[in-house]
Amino acid sequence: MRVLLLSLCLLCHGLVAAEEVRLTNGEWAPYLGARLPHQGVASRIVEEAFALEGIEVKWEFYPWARSMHLAERGERAGTAVWLRSPEREALFFISEPVVDSTYYFFHRKDRPLDWQQVSDLKGRQLGGALGYDYGADFQRAESHGQIQVKRLSGEEQGLRMILAGRLDAFPMDKVVAFALLNDKFSSAERAQMSFHPHPLRSDSLHLMLSREVPGNAELIARFNKGLLQLRESGKVARYLLEVQQPLSLAP
Repeated sequence: MRVLLLSLCLLCHGLVAAEEVRLTNGEWAPYLGARLPHQGVASRIVEEAFALEGIEVKWEFYPWARSMHLAERGERAGTAVWLRSPEREALFFISEPVVDSTYYFFHRKDRPLDWQQVSDLKGRQLGGALGYDYGADFQRAESHGQIQVKRLSGEEQGLRMILAGRLDAFPMDKVVAFALLNDKFSSAERAQMSFHPHPLRSDSLHLMLSREVPGNAELIARFNKGLLQLRESGKVARYLLEVQQPLSLAP
């Protein structure tokens, strides 16, 4: 009986001692995705950085608006991964950069695009995903009617409209675009696509922990510590290379 009681006490102590953080997530391959290996490379980086601090991540995948809403209200500890902004800094503790994201204009090879500033895009039929922020210059020109932008429900739709000749260009993170083209499009379709080398915007993406959850200030500090250790080990660079190397527009 004593042995049984001791075993139960040790088990209960282990359950209490185990640290866990519940985070929301969304679909944005190859960075994030419920069915991707490691739930995506950005999820893998977040999870392993926390693991170095003895914390287990429990992911919950939702549409992006719900992911943000649950974390913002403190119903979940936080959410991954997002752009930093003053509005978000007021609501969240924001981590050091998890991954970098650079957007380019994708277009058909036989309909080349030449631009250096947003004003050069006047008269072009541009696309964009609903809710996406493509940088201050783009957003301002769009809101003032200086450029024509058709906002769509998803990025795959934007690429298909380019192929159909219904859009001149669509802005996307290059790694995301390559992954989508490799996963959802034929080799013949990929061979028609190109992108302009001038970036529309380049930013870092971050883990955000809600200011409504007690202890999150300490938790973000521990995450940043684990993230630095993971980065210095070379694993972050290796994981990113692993997902990017197979991706190509080649047939």
